[in-house]
Amino acid sequence: MNNSTNMERKQKTSYEGCLGKIELDTRNKQEVFSDSVALSKKKAKSKIDTEFLLERIVARRNLYEAYKQVKRNRGSHGVDKMKVEELLPYLKSHATNLIESLLNGTYKPKPVRRIEIPKPDGGIRLLGIPTVIDRMIQQAITRELNGIFEPIFSENSFGFRPKRSCHMALKKSKEFIESGYKIVVDIDLEKFFDRVNHDILMNRIAKRVRDKRVLKLIRLYLYSGIMQNGIVVKSEEGTVQGGPISPLLSNILLDGLDKELEKRGHKYVRYADGCNIYLKSRRAGERVLKSITKFLERKLKLKVNEKKSAVDAPTKRKFLEDSFYYSRGGIRFRVHKGSLEKFKRKIKGITNRNVSMHFDYRIKKLSEVIIGWVNYYKLADMKTRLKELDEWIRRRLRACIWKTWKKVRTRFKNLKKLGLDKCRAWQYANTRKGYWRMSNSPVLNRTITNDKLIRRGFKSLSSQYQKIRLS
Repeated sequence: MNNSTNMERKQKTSYEGCLGKIELDTRNKQEVFSDSVALSKKKAKSKIDTEFLLERIVARRNLYEAYKQVKRNRGSHGVDKMKVEELLPYLKSHATNLIESLLNGTYKPKPVRRIEIPKPDGGIRLLGIPTVIDRMIQQAITRELNGIFEPIFSENSFGFRPKRSCHMALKKSKEFIESGYKIVVDIDLEKFFDRVNHDILMNRIAKRVRDKRVLKLIRLYLYSGIMQNGIVVKSEEGTVQGGPISPLLSNILLDGLDKELEKRGHKYVRYADGCNIYLKSRRAGERVLKSITKFLERKLKLKVNEKKSAVDAPTKRKFLEDSFYYSRGGIRFRVHKGSLEKFKRKIKGITNRNVSMHFDYRIKKLSEVIIGWVNYYKLADMKTRLKELDEWIRRRLRACIWKTWKKVRTRFKNLKKLGLDKCRAWQYANTRKGYWRMSNSPVLNRTITNDKLIRRGFKSLSSQYQKIRLS
């Protein structure tokens, strides 16, 4: 701990002199610029903000905050095999050279490492992992670009933005439905991150960013390529999903869709590449789907997934893994059936009794999934459903415990220790019943009680849900 603290302290000063000089130069340039241009203060500030943007990106404080974010996010290594833990020692020795190469335009981003994540429906999600150095630089760029583009983004865009969340998007959707917009145009973009047109994206960035060095650096990241099986494949289009800058770039491009929908006066909610447009009639919905599809394909060069896009009632569609239903109190949320099945598959993987795992570690992994899942679906009504799921999870845990007591002697000893009398302990220790059947037996429910599981660290879905609802 002390070593880590000392390293961070050294990191702050290892290239402080270089950055101090950069910041001084930047300040002088800005003063000359503001004196020489006869514009309003607001306009001059806007130009200053992007004229010397690269100096702000490589400023000591910005890079240090970017480093801390990369450290928090952790993640795997890139093509250079450098781990997150190795980034700070590297910066202590090479920060000055890294900053100079960024400022003079000689820095070359490395290709991303391609990994494939299997989807529940059988498909594959392609992700790209940049090197930790590139992740830090992308994070530093994103921090500065956020300040430039956030003010122009739509109020109805919620994905990957500061102080915005999927829960806010769902509440906005609910607001539109309760206002009488009971038909939704659910638009899904096909392989969005793979199809982003570089020229259209760079044109949109260039409208707000005047520093050509920053534009060049962003384009270098777009063209950095993908390493697969030791071969670098050039990227002619798309932004690699997995880099810190990709979500912001996607919002910059899709802001064109937001502006078009606002111009037409539509009620809509967009979260990343998923967009729901709310209307009052199915006929209007069919017309809007057709015209917006044409806009996306002609103006933004994106492809709409016809199989996943539809015009329907909101109660029959899924948005951000949630669904809607009508009750006496109005429109309410529920967990979509597909999302529930996905969660159960994840639980099955952790509580699989055929997978050897220390029980405390199994409980730890289970708690992480449960807390994350309940936090995500906290708006949904699912009290009864959670009670059923808790019973099912506890039964699976008892099956795991029973299987670890393989020998008759071990079962006998543990059942006695848990309070069962000698006669019955011996009877159940010699049972021929299978693990799953025994996991629901009265004897295991009385010995491996709910309270004992809680003391071992198990966090039930119901208790987490209640805690969130009360907070």
